[in-house]
Amino acid sequence: MSTPTRSVQIDVATGLLSGVRQVLSPHCDARPDGARPELLVIHGISLPPGQFGGPWIDRLFTGNVPADAPGSLRDVAGLRVSAHVLVRRDGTLTQYVSFGQRAWHAGRSEYRGRTACNDFSIGIELEGTDTVPYADAQYESLTALTAVLLAAYPTLDAERIVGHSDIAPGRKTDPGPAFDWGRWRTALSARQSGHD
Repeated sequence: MSTPTRSVQIDVATGLLSGVRQVLSPHCDARPDGARPELLVIHGISLPPGQFGGPWIDRLFTGNVPADAPGSLRDVAGLRVSAHVLVRRDGTLTQYVSFGQRAWHAGRSEYRGRTACNDFSIGIELEGTDTVPYADAQYESLTALTAVLLAAYPTLDAERIVGHSDIAPGRKTDPGPAFDWGRWRTALSARQSGHD
């Protein structure tokens, strides 16, 4: 298991991170012609809801939740969703979709008058809930990953980083009040200025 450090890099040609776990999802497709990553969307996810660890997020993003899965997992069986990267509670990263492709993470969404945010965004899932504080290791990994993405993709900008709730208000609430935006933005700014 690995977490992002200064040595994690992106191969922009493939859109894949080096040194992280790869579980490539079939739930993705090509971005529209000319579309580039311009928006970073932070999500929160736990499967089953409120539980951490286990295989279910991998299985959801690869289309392998059986119809007879236990309890609330049956509700997500058959969904065709994905994200570019998951940050587990211990900070471990798993990449599901190349950054050059469109992951299916935002659903019906709008950012500054532009709809279909999947077309021009990168989706990062944090393993968590709206109400359980995110782990220190997650903030560290998210900060390092975001810095690498901003350096690799000049079309991204630190001012265009939002929560799922910001682009799908009334429909989504994640990453929720448990995510400390101020803490994370301060850490990102320090990393970008070389003071981390």
